[in-house]
Amino acid sequence: MTDMPRTSPDHAAVLRAAGLSEARLSRGTLSVRSPIDRTEVARLTETRPDEMPDVIARATAAFRHWRSVPAPRRGELVRLLGEELRAAKQALGDVVTLEAGKVVSEGLGEVQEMIDICDFALGQSRQLYGLTIASERPGHRMSETWHPMGPCGVITAFNFPVAPWAWNAALALVCGDPVIWKPSERTPLTALTVLEIFKRAVARFGEDAPDDLLQVVVGGAEVGEALVTSRDVPILSATGSTAMGRAVGPKVTERFGRPILELGGNNAMIVAPSADLDMAVRAIVFSAVGTAGQRCTSLRRLIVHESIREELVARLKQAYGSLRIGDPREKGMLVGPLIGPEALEAMRAALSAAEGEGGTVHGGGSVTEGVPDGVYVAPALVEMPDQTETVCTETFAPILYVMGYETLDQAIAMHNDVPQGLSSCIFTLDLREAETFLSATGSDCGIANVNIGPSGAEIGGAFGGEKDTGGGRESGSDAWKGYMRRQTSTVNFSTEMPLAQGVTFDI
Repeated sequence: MTDMPRTSPDHAAVLRAAGLSEARLSRGTLSVRSPIDRTEVARLTETRPDEMPDVIARATAAFRHWRSVPAPRRGELVRLLGEELRAAKQALGDVVTLEAGKVVSEGLGEVQEMIDICDFALGQSRQLYGLTIASERPGHRMSETWHPMGPCGVITAFNFPVAPWAWNAALALVCGDPVIWKPSERTPLTALTVLEIFKRAVARFGEDAPDDLLQVVVGGAEVGEALVTSRDVPILSATGSTAMGRAVGPKVTERFGRPILELGGNNAMIVAPSADLDMAVRAIVFSAVGTAGQRCTSLRRLIVHESIREELVARLKQAYGSLRIGDPREKGMLVGPLIGPEALEAMRAALSAAEGEGGTVHGGGSVTEGVPDGVYVAPALVEMPDQTETVCTETFAPILYVMGYETLDQAIAMHNDVPQGLSSCIFTLDLREAETFLSATGSDCGIANVNIGPSGAEIGGAFGGEKDTGGGRESGSDAWKGYMRRQTSTVNFSTEMPLAQGVTFDI
């Protein structure tokens, strides 16, 4: 047996409270480190690639049973999952903080998203509506019905280790689909914690739930590849970088599977002359530095009218200077660690490139005093002469590029002139500017806000974006349709056999 990782007492207590035994955390070869202090907290056994066919076969067997359970009954399981998540909110939130480095309120907020989508999916289980369609033929009735589709693979990223799983799983389960979850290799402990919570919900639910409704597979690219390429996994949701999406999407499509891709974002805010700057500053700082700039919806570009640019930059420099940076477990901390040293290197490279393109960098240095032995940085504010190649490239770090504009048309053109299309916003008190931004000639993103930052979406709306963001939609609205197959039916209740479009075929 492998020696137990030398974790800190605080880390060990968090994992015990989450129900993860020392034996489970010490028998493998996958090293899991907390970004808080780079301490190794577990060595997990990885799922072998040759085990994946059996994993998928078990999900298929579960599907054959689960698809016949009435949808409102399936919703009851998700209701119980929401109850169990409420009971475990603190314990799971602490694991999110431990493993992803989020400040406490953000870790708890991510669990709250899980609870919220369970509430949403419970109601959705009674609203998987089809259509009745008028037929052109007498004595005929047409209808459209939605049916369960099959096992759903879910691949998640480190920065939101549990909420995107819940966006997918809560809907997939009420739609009749079992789930196979491959978490990031950086954050598998949150997935294992959720698996234990899910088991408690299933135990309360009873015999209607087949075995293997949820399976967690731990490992690297080969494990994910098995989900991506299997024809027995008809739905594949993947959250991650645009590069990952370019590798995953074509493979799923090639086998005529259904990819749901939530990829990179290079999100911008336009600040108009009429903007309430007090509100804007609060939104900018939260969106740009929350989760240490490691959200797909993080604010990365600030497009400010020239008449207020100098004042707004001054306010932001003052706000950035007051940020508390350090151990995310401490009360009042606002900026925790980067996920690892490679994130710091990417940040330094981007700042160097921006300076080479004429940018002026404020902040961005390493923070080493009064913090644990993780990778901590001061968020960077970069004044740019225009939107350069570096600005158009997403860097997963707390960098905010600031550029000026003269006309709204110019601002919108700059806003849309990046490969990604996830989230966007404008701060203005001018109704015409606001409505223009939300119109067909405005933002080209999947999310467009007015007087709200680009981060912190509610679960009631569909989440996702366009262009290099992948085009997928998860969570609210009618995203449930991505987990079901559509069937159009025609019933002839007459004594005649008319053909559509007036075709005649007499025999």
